[in-house]
Amino acid sequence: MNHSEIKSLIEEKFPYSLINNENLQDNQIEIDRQFWKDIATFLRNDPKLLFDQLECITGIDTGDDGPLQSRYNLHSMELRHKIEVVISLDRDNPQVESIEQIWRIGDWFERETYDMFGIVYEGHRDLRRILCPDDWEGWPLRKDYELQETYHGIMVPKVKEEEGWE
Repeated sequence: MNHSEIKSLIEEKFPYSLINNENLQDNQIEIDRQFWKDIATFLRNDPKLLFDQLECITGIDTGDDGPLQSRYNLHSMELRHKIEVVISLDRDNPQVESIEQIWRIGDWFERETYDMFGIVYEGHRDLRRILCPDDWEGWPLRKDYELQETYHGIMVPKVKEEEGWE
């Protein structure tokens, strides 16, 4: 099944859930966050789609006060098609429904994206940091992130500059 057919099935089942965005690639669709959990269940269970594999969840900071994005790469092993779902979120309150109970591997992906970008996955059973310490300040992969100078009294190393270490 190609991207247009997948998109049509979603539009038919969930009218007004897709967001038109000409900047997306052929295998991407952007949806309204309020429909995500229902669409995710549909993508996994519909016999024409059978997206049984969640390959990845990642966050994107679009910068310049633009939205944060949560992106999901889905694949059907049986039907051999794939798609990337894009959900744009308010950077001041980035929340979207968790899908870790739909695709169990989403547990780790959502925790990592939360840890690095601060995207809150509502309904996640154990949403906590996975890479940074629990008391780390900020979201390291956001473009507006300011590196802490110290952590528990220990100097935090600076990032390598083009000309060498500072």
